[in-house]
Amino acid sequence: MKIRKYRSLDCKELTELFYHTVHTVNARDYTKEQLNAWADGKPDLEKWDQGFGSHYSLVAAEGECLVGFGDIDETGYLDHLYVHAEYQGRGIATAICDKLEQAVSGPIETHASITARPFFEKRGYQVVKEQRVERAGVQLTNFVMIKRGGKDKEAGVWNTREP
Repeated sequence: MKIRKYRSLDCKELTELFYHTVHTVNARDYTKEQLNAWADGKPDLEKWDQGFGSHYSLVAAEGECLVGFGDIDETGYLDHLYVHAEYQGRGIATAICDKLEQAVSGPIETHASITARPFFEKRGYQVVKEQRVERAGVQLTNFVMIKRGGKDKEAGVWNTREP
């Protein structure tokens, strides 16, 4: 497996990976209606590409196949972390997350799904609050999670970003 920086040419394949992962891996924790609201299969590729381009975005590749991706912004907001359903449990999310976390100093925040919560807890993230978010008129549960780090850990400073 190789981890590299995102390229615009990756966008379509990553949105397909996102859709497939949400509809398979997250299906144990969310209803079909929630999955369809979360990932409707009609991505705005220009919007996704702009988002990846404005963040520190990484992809994991096995040969020519993209098997995972993640991104974080300069404030420490970890926005996406997805691994292809057929490549789960191989350390791909851990490897991507390690590199994303190293890219910023200070606390890191993510809004983790029910499915992803245990992964982030094992990495030292703490739940700040459970929340309901609306997607296409459908309510989904996720968790605002924070990992303290660097100088902020000693100072006890938390990122107070509003979700």
